Amino acid sequence: MYEIAIISDIHGNLEALKAVLADIKERNISKIYCLGDIIAKGTHQQECVNLIRENCDLILKGNCDEYFTSDIDLSTKSKQEVDRIKWNKSKLTEDSAKYLRNLPYCYEFYMSGRLVRLFHATPEKINDFVGNIDTIDRLYKLFLPSKNTISNELADVVIYGHIHTPFIQRIYNRTIINTGSVGNSIDVFRNDEKDGNVENTTVANYLVISGFLNSTNINQQISYELVSVPYDIDKELEANTDNIELESYEEEIRNGKYRNMQKIYKSFEIRGIDKDRI
Repeated sequence: MYEIAIISDIHGNLEALKAVLADIKERNISKIYCLGDIIAKGTHQQECVNLIRENCDLILKGNCDEYFTSDIDLSTKSKQEVDRIKWNKSKLTEDSAKYLRNLPYCYEFYMSGRLVRLFHATPEKINDFVGNIDTIDRLYKLFLPSKNTISNELADVVIYGHIHTPFIQRIYNRTIINTGSVGNSIDVFRNDEKDGNVENTTVANYLVISGFLNSTNINQQISYELVSVPYDIDKELEANTDNIELESYEEEIRNGKYRNMQKIYKSFEIRGIDKDRI
């Protein structure tokens, strides 16, 4: 049996990343894959890029890695967005920005006979949002190949990040897994009357997949474990004194609530999900 730790969405949160790397080391897992979004939101973006490059065997590109290292026409942006872009760009060396720009989109491997496909958001788009209660059609499309995938085969297992909420789901004899977020864990399904302890959400999340690596024999054991690791949120926030988005960053990492819930509700509406029934 071979174990791989799969992490995603660090978002410049150094304390969360250090906690996850320490937990992976304690478990004696030697291989780490990263699904992107190393930067943006937290202040320690360069430090996180350094640690990811030092510790990960595979690194894919996330939407924030792409956006904040690209040439952006600032004349089309609001002053608030211009400030946000400039601040995030200032947190990286040019070498790191170039490195992030050139990261691959997708990776595939066999584990215990299953074709496992990794990407940040979807096979088609680096910034699309597919949640665990999405439509069956949209969930199924996660398994389909695209111009961004390595092969033209349908995947047996897809593992992605981006939505910051971990889950495992099965449809059509296939498995969908979201790793959750290392540094920016949220739960989009919130209700003041129904919510449990927010500390169930405000942890650093990652995935461990175990099986027979590079084997095409499906009659072999495979397992998936979602891991949640507490970290020092106060220490992380104390180091973010220069963060121009400190208020929204704190709301997310301390309360596990996305800074723009109206955007989430709009996506619910498009999919026919009644937010008032959540």
